[in-house]
Amino acid sequence: MNTFFLDALFPIACLVCQKKDVWLCDECVNKIPLLSFQLCPYCEKEITQNGKFCEKCKKHQFEKNSSLSLDALICATEYQNIAKFAHLFKYNFVFDLGLPLGKIIAKILQKNDLSLPDFIIPIPIHRHKLKWRGFNQAEILANSVSQNLTPGLPLAVRTDLVFRHKKTKAQMKIKTYQERLSNLEDAFSVFPQAEKILNGKKILLIDDIATTGATLFECAKTLKIAGAKEVAGAIIARQKI
Repeated sequence: MNTFFLDALFPIACLVCQKKDVWLCDECVNKIPLLSFQLCPYCEKEITQNGKFCEKCKKHQFEKNSSLSLDALICATEYQNIAKFAHLFKYNFVFDLGLPLGKIIAKILQKNDLSLPDFIIPIPIHRHKLKWRGFNQAEILANSVSQNLTPGLPLAVRTDLVFRHKKTKAQMKIKTYQERLSNLEDAFSVFPQAEKILNGKKILLIDDIATTGATLFECAKTLKIAGAKEVAGAIIARQKI
């Protein structure tokens, strides 16, 4: 069926203002309030500069003799501001919402003082889920961030460096923090050629919604072990368990 008939049967209109031919128009994107501050990615209590870890959490990791896998996490907006759009994008396969949602992530990154990454890496999904769903929502967001973070000079989006080899349960179905961590333990691996490419590099991980952040932490840990110098994350919003 061609696009003329699809548009006639299922007309596209902005989900907020009903402007035709777009799911979320630029005017409505600009009305979504960005967060005015960032919280520590681990405890989510202390306000920190550029979404870095607070001193208490740094000390806690040091006492555990464990390094901080994720150097910072930037969150764009409150979950209730984009819940409807995020659900339609991820579960109703409204792919075109990835562009405006990615613009929101790019806007919050521009407001914070993180150094530009060498690569943008979307959080990978397992090959079985990719085959079933047909797309990785994080990759669509990453491509939008690449185009909008530095307009005219798109950053490299790499999907050939890290993969999810472990088929895990959906994080949303797991209620406790420790169970979520266990579910994702050693879930990611790097491709054979990745260590040379990642060595000493600054990475920006992109995902849609985070709850505990366990997926981002685990993927960042894999990248750090492979030689990445810095790994920051950026998401649309955080959702409470």
